[in-house]
Amino acid sequence: MSGIFNLDSPLMRALSKLADLMILNLLFLLCCIPIFTIGAALTGLNYVTLKMRDGEEGYIARSFFKSFKQNFKQATGMWMITIFVAAILIGDLVILRSMEGAFYTVLNVIIIIICIACVMIFLYQFAILSRFDNTVKNTFKNSFIMAIADFPRTILMALIVAAAIIVTFFNGTTLNWALLFWFLVGFAAISYCNTYFLSKIFNKYIPKEEEDKNPDAWDVDETMGPKETSEADETMKLEDGSNADDTDETII
Repeated sequence: MSGIFNLDSPLMRALSKLADLMILNLLFLLCCIPIFTIGAALTGLNYVTLKMRDGEEGYIARSFFKSFKQNFKQATGMWMITIFVAAILIGDLVILRSMEGAFYTVLNVIIIIICIACVMIFLYQFAILSRFDNTVKNTFKNSFIMAIADFPRTILMALIVAAAIIVTFFNGTTLNWALLFWFLVGFAAISYCNTYFLSKIFNKYIPKEEEDKNPDAWDVDETMGPKETSEADETMKLEDGSNADDTDETII
């Protein structure tokens, strides 16, 4: 019985992970309060959960704020672009709903397809920013490339997020419990769940020699295309990238 409460027992490790996620979730919520900082908060959130997935989380608050600060400019710019595009697309959908005719139906379908593509990019953009050094333009571009290249995993991540949202607004009872869940651990928990997919996706872009030297020494090559490597070292290339951060650091 005493073994259950041993610090190395599965139960205690799970409780420790839960406590870390709760701390991370609180930091994320606090940094989202100004609204325009949500992009930087999402970047810090993804950075820490990706390191937690690899067992390298270290100090949660220090890692979160380091990524938040170092990526603030790019993350805020990306967030403003995301909000601007989302507002335009939602406005277009609202306007098109009141119009009839084949042309407007086709236009409505096109807007919906663009919305889906934007959601796919959103699932990746801040996670990529947290781990790869690149321009805003190429971060968006590489987010789309990764989303398409690993489409099944992209769908699974989207389903996790969609399921959480649907359950939240299913009825009044689920809304009350869901609000408590989101406040205590929800955002960090969803991000951590998605790292099981993101980690596998990102590993394809880590050259073997760099991975052996330093698990955080990521490298994004300049052209998109498969590398000529063995099956054990399956990697790909992304367009216009550069060296990634060192341990626990991201360089803008």
